Amino acid sequence: MGPFTLAVHAKSSGGISADASNRKMQDLQLEPKKFFASVNARDENPFDFLRILFEGVIAGGTAGVVVETALYPIDTIKTRLQAARGGGKIILKGLYSGLAGNLAGVLPASAVFVGVYEPAKQQLLRNLPENLSAVAHLTAGALGGIAASFIRVPTEVVKQRMQTGQFTSAPDAVRLIASKEGFKGLYAGYGSFLLRDLPFDAINSASMNSFELAKRDLNDPENAIIGAFAGALTGAITTPLDVIKTRLMVQGSANQYKGIFDCVQSIVREEGPSALLKGVGPRVLWIGIGGSIFFGVLERTKRFLAERRPNDQRYSKTE
Repeated sequence: MGPFTLAVHAKSSGGISADASNRKMQDLQLEPKKFFASVNARDENPFDFLRILFEGVIAGGTAGVVVETALYPIDTIKTRLQAARGGGKIILKGLYSGLAGNLAGVLPASAVFVGVYEPAKQQLLRNLPENLSAVAHLTAGALGGIAASFIRVPTEVVKQRMQTGQFTSAPDAVRLIASKEGFKGLYAGYGSFLLRDLPFDAINSASMNSFELAKRDLNDPENAIIGAFAGALTGAITTPLDVIKTRLMVQGSANQYKGIFDCVQSIVREEGPSALLKGVGPRVLWIGIGGSIFFGVLERTKRFLAERRPNDQRYSKTE
């Protein structure tokens, strides 16, 4: 989920002269109005948490559902490639297995991410120097990712078990995993999930943040291209971590791998180092196209919601 970024540079001051006020009003008229912006440390207006959280969940959830539905077969192929040991062949049937259960986890995970990310980001922007705003975004993103992981990991475990043909329905998967492996079975691969997603979010956020420093608003094609580039680059770099996560999540009660390091050693010893790049093609394709669709849908949905606000809430106030 992309961070909400905006730039409100108003500074509070007392006893402003008429000339200064006129100049300020002229500057405000010349400055393009943005629907979404980040509040900096000197913004004195209260931050509308409920509105931002609501719009963030709706926009992020909508974008996530669109991407998951459109590109799910590519994700399934990637999972099967990574789960196959040695030169095992994959089956190209049932490419939408586990989609419904996965979509059920998108909205709550989005809600938790935004609910943690936005307040944390605002607090950090208020307390850190302006030249460390990138640190605020990365830290808030990491905190949001950790909080959302408590929903995302069980969703991912069930999804990948169904993608590899171990179960035919999400309720059965949850029930049987819990009965055979205990509650911890739903959090198989949790550490590798964080190892994959925290660097992913950090690199992706840094890439997006560098583009968001542009002096003008980006249009939909530009948002899509930026999302595709950032996603594909990050997806390629984190592929070995994704392979490890997949192996740990789908192994079930067999416990072939005792942990992250044992998984790495076993894969390299039995299949060679190149096995850590299994599924890199579908992963880059999926995340690249997905990033393009996600950020395009995200920004369009945000604008759609912004245009339907009451007129007095449509733009950020700077006086």
